Amino acid sequence: MRLRHYSRRTEQAYVAWIRRYIVFHHKKHPSAMGATEIVAFLSWLADDRRVSAST
Repeated sequence: MRLRHYSRRTEQAYVAWIRRYIVFHHKKHPSAMGATEIVAFLSWLADDRRVSAST
């Protein structure tokens, strides 16, 4: 991300979302997950956490 000149805040935000995703799936490694886990996480964000679609 630094090579593409993203700001530190953007990097921190991306890392925070990745951590939420991993913790949501009980610390399972992302390489062991697929589309079903992504759909489950996004559904949880939209339904339970009421995160906007633009997020």
